[in-house]
Amino acid sequence: MPKDFLKGASDEYDVVVIGSGLAGMTAANILGRAGHRVLLAEQHYKLGGMATWFKRPGGHIFDVSLHGFPFGMIKSCRRYWTEEIAESIVPLKNIRFDNPMFSLTTSYNRDDFTRLLIERFGIEAATIKAFFDTARGMNFYDDQKLTTGQLFERFFPGRPDVVRLLMEPIVYANGSTLEDPAITYGIVFSNFMSKGVYTFEGGTDRLVQLMHDDLKASGVDVRINCDVEKIHIENDRVTGVTINGRKIGCRAVVSNANLKYTILKLAGKEHFDRKFVDDAEAVRLNNSSTQVYIGLKPDERVDENMGDLFFTSTAKEFRTDLLLSKDVTSRTYSFYYPRTRPQGRPRCLIVSSTNANFADWAKLSDEDYEASKQELIEGTLDHLNNYIPGIRERLDHVEAATPKTFQHYTQHVAGASFGTKFEGLGVSRALPEQVSGLYHAGSVGIIMSGWLGAINYGVIVANDVDALLMKAPAPQPHAAE
Repeated sequence: MPKDFLKGASDEYDVVVIGSGLAGMTAANILGRAGHRVLLAEQHYKLGGMATWFKRPGGHIFDVSLHGFPFGMIKSCRRYWTEEIAESIVPLKNIRFDNPMFSLTTSYNRDDFTRLLIERFGIEAATIKAFFDTARGMNFYDDQKLTTGQLFERFFPGRPDVVRLLMEPIVYANGSTLEDPAITYGIVFSNFMSKGVYTFEGGTDRLVQLMHDDLKASGVDVRINCDVEKIHIENDRVTGVTINGRKIGCRAVVSNANLKYTILKLAGKEHFDRKFVDDAEAVRLNNSSTQVYIGLKPDERVDENMGDLFFTSTAKEFRTDLLLSKDVTSRTYSFYYPRTRPQGRPRCLIVSSTNANFADWAKLSDEDYEASKQELIEGTLDHLNNYIPGIRERLDHVEAATPKTFQHYTQHVAGASFGTKFEGLGVSRALPEQVSGLYHAGSVGIIMSGWLGAINYGVIVANDVDALLMKAPAPQPHAAE
């Protein structure tokens, strides 16, 4: 008989959280701490969503998305998770760039970028200050008409080299482009500029285990291999969900699934106003990614002067279409040294990431798909050999992931690594106005993408759900006569 992953689960909860990405787990943890009965249902066999990892023989543990996040993660994790998690967040040492326009190393904060822009790029200090102050003053309620490209043109006209320095890491962090609203760039850029880039010591596997432990301590019922098939709605109000064929009642649902999948598939468009459905269908998905995972032989080491994050490109100019092209010109390397996982076997690992279009991979035949993955691997090794000579002889394991890989494991529509474009945020926030008790928290609007954005969005939504539940407490059973 197949295992019943809902064995022992209640027939009813206050809240069901669909999906265990960082936003979903954070919302569940806050609501559990507040005393609500919470079920966290994850369709995969482990928690984390895109914040995940996998193991390969030889002691290799590859992190899929643990590449870097802002200092603000420490505050958010300390407040909404645990002190142990917060204290394990450590700064990356060096961020490197190498492209036809410039080659440099930076600590990636405002002071060092100001120095670089003055000394290496000849920009006036007053212009730099005005740019940083403008970006820092942005919030997601601001005018959306100004694009990121127009923002750069205002402060650095005719300086594609400056644009490249300022923009490339943010594209990597959240999929933002020059054509997107400037606020989607400014907010994220300012977060990083405060104190640089950070990572989690111990790897994603340790982080998610600590989060799982805290979820259980908060009273959350955590279930894996539990696929939510339907959100039940009656009289414009959430009444429950179907998980693995079983109906479970609830007064609120927080979906950490893809926004469009939540509305159009799990809930069903018949429960929403026509205008809202039109808006949801018009929301554009953000791009996906390809990655190449490289594990070095046990005794092989990479000089830490290579840096922690290394932004490389062979393209002569910075263009969005080039960043997404299947003909890869730009790669970002994340280097994981033995210090990344001091509790494990000492290993050097490298993950090469590049943005990608789902359609470029989905349309391939099985044979062409496998051949394209191998081309991606070989092209990456050829490129990396320029920086780490003899890389092929030094590696112990190599494999690739594509947008189809991310779609398969996360069920993200089109493997969208960064959720939706900015218009998705308004649709996501308006869900409970359409259906009482229905909420969404996840990677939307670019500014709510990435590790910090996802956690903070989970916080915002958890507070909304808590307010709803406190207005209408669950009916209490009558005392026995």
